[in-house]
Amino acid sequence: MSTATYTVSGMTCGHCIASVTEELTELAGVTGVAVDLPTGAVTVTSAAPLATEDVRAAVTEAGYQLTDAPA
Repeated sequence: MSTATYTVSGMTCGHCIASVTEELTELAGVTGVAVDLPTGAVTVTSAAPLATEDVRAAVTEAGYQLTDAPA
């Protein structure tokens, strides 16, 4: 099990959370997504560590920008 927290900019409402969550849960191995709207923190739980490029692509597909990723 792997957990990583990313920062996503541009989210302002519940629809934003739903869009980001939907795209991230489509990534292989993702078992959970938690979004903290005020801070833009998105915590992703997955079976194995995810490639940052994959997370970035999913966030971009949802219409938002990944501004910070775990090192």
